[in-house]
Amino acid sequence: MSRVDTVLLPELDGPVPATLPSALGLLSLALGVGALVAPGPVARLTGVDDSPAARSVLPAIGLRELGSAAGLLSGRRPAGWAWSRVAGDAMDLTLLGRALADRSGERRRRVALTTLAVAGITAVDVLAAVRVGRARRARARVIRMQIAVTVNRSPAEAYRFWRDMENLPRFMAHLESVRADDLRRSHWIARGPAGHRVEWDAEIIDDQPNKSITWRSLPGTRVPNAGRVRFVPAPGDRGTEVRVELRYAPPAGALGRAVAKLFGEEPEQQVRDDLRRFKQVLETGEVVRSEGSPNGISVRQQAMQRPAQPLPASRR
Repeated sequence: MSRVDTVLLPELDGPVPATLPSALGLLSLALGVGALVAPGPVARLTGVDDSPAARSVLPAIGLRELGSAAGLLSGRRPAGWAWSRVAGDAMDLTLLGRALADRSGERRRRVALTTLAVAGITAVDVLAAVRVGRARRARARVIRMQIAVTVNRSPAEAYRFWRDMENLPRFMAHLESVRADDLRRSHWIARGPAGHRVEWDAEIIDDQPNKSITWRSLPGTRVPNAGRVRFVPAPGDRGTEVRVELRYAPPAGALGRAVAKLFGEEPEQQVRDDLRRFKQVLETGEVVRSEGSPNGISVRQQAMQRPAQPLPASRR
């Protein structure tokens, strides 16, 4: 697994989607054990102790709850198991509705309180199923890449240039600007497909001078992303291997990536081109390129291609 996959992105793997299934699994475990081990006290507590059918129905509900607990606590397909709890809640509410109609007095009060409690649990189960499903779909559309380039500079020089976040637009073609707000946080503005602008805030979460920098987007961005760049001495004292790991979730998933390709902005190719420009800037102080490559591979860019020349100072 890429080290970047361990970086928390709130929109993709934040604390609520991660902990709700476990909490529901523990609740199912408690309910299941109670229904199997002490069906009599449970029947009295819920107001159905006068029903002969409760002796067989409660153990069946207990087994169902234990099955849900096993599925939720295993961490596999949490959205599916959360929706199975919703289905079980619906059956329980149906049974309680029938029991409520057949009872009066104290038992009716206990059944009514149980019905309210199960309705509240149902609302939590629906919320969990929706949020966990949304997080799963977000994780499914994540694009991951690992790309490297060797530059004829020391790790310290490469690190210092990259660590100044406002240098990034000098070689990342899709970036319009990066503004450093403090030593950790920065504001990014990028050009997306079809000229759309995307803005987000990011923070550095791990900084090892001359070795690596790890960053992630802050909550609220339309394109959750995280990255890590490592500066490794190249064998034979041949400079530095700059190794970049990235992951991000485009807003439109596979469709968004297809549109990006149509405009000559395939993400992995973009990053490769960015690293080539990084190498040029670090080694020569300027970017030398043609109009069609490596800044893009669209038909429009190819048609406008011209001999290689330095970028204007305003675009470095």
